[in-house]
Amino acid sequence: MATSSESSEPDSSALDGSTLDSSDTALDTIETVHPESTRPDAAGTAPAVVPRATGNRSTTPASEAFTTFISSGWADRTDAIPAPREQAAFAAARRQRVSAMHPGKRLIIPAGAAKVRSNDTDYPFRAHSAFSHLTGWGSDSEPGAVLVMEPSGSGHEATVFFRERAGRDSSEFYANPEIGEFWIGPRPSLAQVAGDLGLATRGIAEFEAVLDSVDADTLLVRDADRDTTEQVDGRRLLAIDVEPGDDEAENGDATLARDVSELRLVKDSYEVEQMRLAVDATKRGFDDVIADRAEIVAHPRGERLVEGTFNRRARADGNTVGYDTIAASGPHACVLHWTRNDGPVNEGDLILLDAGIELDSLYTADITRTLPISGIFSPVQRRVYEAVLEAADAAFAIVRPGIRFREIHAEAMKVIARKTAEWGLLPVSAEESLEPARQFHRRYMVHGTSHHLGIDVHDCAQARRELYMDGVLEEGMVFTIEPGLYFQPDDLTVPEEFRGIGVRIEDDILVTADGAENLSAGIPRTVDDVEAWLR
Repeated sequence: MATSSESSEPDSSALDGSTLDSSDTALDTIETVHPESTRPDAAGTAPAVVPRATGNRSTTPASEAFTTFISSGWADRTDAIPAPREQAAFAAARRQRVSAMHPGKRLIIPAGAAKVRSNDTDYPFRAHSAFSHLTGWGSDSEPGAVLVMEPSGSGHEATVFFRERAGRDSSEFYANPEIGEFWIGPRPSLAQVAGDLGLATRGIAEFEAVLDSVDADTLLVRDADRDTTEQVDGRRLLAIDVEPGDDEAENGDATLARDVSELRLVKDSYEVEQMRLAVDATKRGFDDVIADRAEIVAHPRGERLVEGTFNRRARADGNTVGYDTIAASGPHACVLHWTRNDGPVNEGDLILLDAGIELDSLYTADITRTLPISGIFSPVQRRVYEAVLEAADAAFAIVRPGIRFREIHAEAMKVIARKTAEWGLLPVSAEESLEPARQFHRRYMVHGTSHHLGIDVHDCAQARRELYMDGVLEEGMVFTIEPGLYFQPDDLTVPEEFRGIGVRIEDDILVTADGAENLSAGIPRTVDDVEAWLR
């Protein structure tokens, strides 16, 4: 399980533009454009924008003498052109599939802009998943980049547009804290990215020609970049066959978003290997938390230490966490998406740790383990834990190609209903509770059992229901199985000894040719194995 705030629309970012100019070098021809509106106007110049409030901290000299001095005396660049990265061939195959789905259509898939945290500080950039999936560009993607697939013959020609680094005779090089190499380090050239991704590349200024060509046959991934979406919509209004209020274009956009989402339902061999590596890294993060248990228990906000310890591993072994870490101790484990992580971790309680490491490829694990902080489950904790484990194992046992995705949840719910009925928590029998009109057992587990997993923690979210929830499992699908039981501290329908106990067990599952593989089986799951892990 993961928090559901990952899909918020990107905010545009801005620069301190007070010292920028648009001078170029012969080798690095690129417009100096303000990322708040990263596209040049029709004349090829940057539009006027209101800069961020940075004047009170800006002391960069602007004299002609200083500019001349700082622009000279640099060694020649000796940029090696890399061979295509491993995922480049897989990304090319994905583009071919998308091309076949949309013959004759111009396809625009932006990476998105940096998201503003506050004033002139941004969150670390993370490209839109469709862009990364179709280019192979992961954690090193450039903000504002755009993949364009232009119709050509029976297929498409793909080009990545991005803002190439400025020449050293441009003030952008040293005076722009957003993208200047003095501030953020080396940035790639068009040739380097072309070699790395096995794709044609162009400077972002040339994207204006694409915008000028927008017509009814242009499709856009709308939620990736607000600025690009606004500009494409504006061009569409000027097209002959698009009238204001006509939703045909947006319906086409929705079809493209659906198709690039459904493309990820079945993982290729590269993606499966990335999922394995993400799970392995996540296991190391769990190990780190266990190793720091004494320090965690001693701190008044031990949940924060759990989060920090795990997130440290994520930065060491991957890109970052795949979603906000849930470190829920004691009754906080009854809150499904507890991410405040500001409580103590007390001996005698359970801690529910729901966390996953995202690799530089942007593929993430999503694992939950519920651990007894003292190292030993109490009798009632064991009772609840083993019920959840039984539900997880029952769901896993039926996974194979040919069953429907929703059957996994139904199988887990049979166990949850039976256990809660046996404990006297339901006003009816387990069989009666399983009827669609009743579902009383769901009071103690309101969430679903599974979701697809991959380059998004909640992958393939825009897929059609008939291919996702009602879809048939195929070899290569990866998803979670994550039943739970949550007894709120003030729930008077359960015995007092149950109150405040929350348990979830979550694993990452790969559908194989004749069954399934639990990719996270190496992370202890049974009561005995968990207790041994904590010794």
